[in-house]
Amino acid sequence: MSLDTTRAIQSLKSYIDNRWAKWLLKRFSSKCPKDGRSRLEVALALFSGACDHACFTCSHIVAPIVSRLVSRSGRALGASEEAMKEKFKDPYWRRGLVSVIKGISKYGVKMPFTPGAPFLIVWDITARCNLRCKHCYSTAGAPLPKELSTEEAMKVINDLADLGVAAIAFSGGEPLLRPDFFELVKAVRDAGIFPALATNATLITKEVARRLREVGIGFVQISLDGACATTHDEFRGVKGAFEGAIRGLKNSVDEGLFVEVSCTLTRFNVGELDAILDLCKKLHVNWFMMYNFVPTGRGRFIIENDLPPLEREEVLRKLWRRLKDDPELPVLSTAPYFAKVALEMEGLGEASTAVIPTHFYNMTLPGRLRSLSEFVGGCGAGRCYAAIEPEGDIQPCVFFPLKVGNVREAKFSEVWDASPVFWDLRDREKLKGGCRSCRYKYVCGGCRARAYGYFGDYLAPDPGCVINLDRWMELTQRLNGGLT
Repeated sequence: MSLDTTRAIQSLKSYIDNRWAKWLLKRFSSKCPKDGRSRLEVALALFSGACDHACFTCSHIVAPIVSRLVSRSGRALGASEEAMKEKFKDPYWRRGLVSVIKGISKYGVKMPFTPGAPFLIVWDITARCNLRCKHCYSTAGAPLPKELSTEEAMKVINDLADLGVAAIAFSGGEPLLRPDFFELVKAVRDAGIFPALATNATLITKEVARRLREVGIGFVQISLDGACATTHDEFRGVKGAFEGAIRGLKNSVDEGLFVEVSCTLTRFNVGELDAILDLCKKLHVNWFMMYNFVPTGRGRFIIENDLPPLEREEVLRKLWRRLKDDPELPVLSTAPYFAKVALEMEGLGEASTAVIPTHFYNMTLPGRLRSLSEFVGGCGAGRCYAAIEPEGDIQPCVFFPLKVGNVREAKFSEVWDASPVFWDLRDREKLKGGCRSCRYKYVCGGCRARAYGYFGDYLAPDPGCVINLDRWMELTQRLNGGLT
């Protein structure tokens, strides 16, 4: 941990570690019976001016403590109080900060940090799908026999809301094929959680796009695995999938939805990366997300088409140059080493400002505080996000098929605090091989889903990074020998 990181985070922690402040923050993390939200959320709303009145406890006890905490942490991060107030007018940013405060007060300052609740739950609400993608992590097609009922799903939503989850992304399968999809989205929105959708877009007619906007979907991620029908349809296993995806994408953009295009890069389509980015810009897409290929589900059968480490590194460098040269289309990646690449390409000077990519967004940090990316911490499986599968199984992420619990057997909130797998994933000192000794282990940590998919060990080195080139060579030899 760098000196700048330590000073900045300890500055934030010093106020929380005041025993009275710490006691009050823990005491008032629960929902206020009068204001109907977490007392910390109410206090942040008062601080930002998003609301101007609340009960006596929230306004006169909790709010002053939280206001001083936010102001102090803002100064440590080089942000003015006015900038902080503007940011936290957004209810989802408030919910996220509450989770950070709860995590630090509950678990202490760790590198990387663990929030009091996951920022994001990716919820595969059905395995039913109208496509047959070669790289599908869930081997989707037909619905599973014991998918959660509407009533069961509503109970899960209430538990996630009480825990303080900031966002839920509905995925699948194709979530739009679930009959109660819009009912579930409304329940998520009404619970104060940000609702998002991951879809193949083939079912997004103009009417569906309108309903998505009306029900409160704030983010639509659309899969696009080629710049032309030939490549995309080959990936997706159904002729016409490209035409349907583009039509759905256009309908979403026309309706004013925030659209991110996601693309899993392999040897099948890496040569079309520039063309895909140009297409995204032409279609007025808001973000582009490069997904790391993970050998799981149907993807187990195309591992020979994974990008080797040196080629992946060059792809990430190309994405970084694209972002710097053309910031109109922000690019992100689920490859945690994207942050490592950014730091290496930006340099470590004090004067300049760096954009540090994370799975959720690209954060801009002044040079002296770039190492705060260690606090954010790269791979967030089981730490900043988690997954719920159609029949209720809880996993570290959707690409990481290791059951750590089931919402029918225990509340998600209980699993979040108690799962030994989650706690292993939160401790970078437990990593093995090159990932353990890497100088970027707090910034990156490697993709734990890839480690599990390739080696059956979620603490193993990620063979996709150049630092672990020897493990990739080992895998290549095994593949050529037919031993995978």
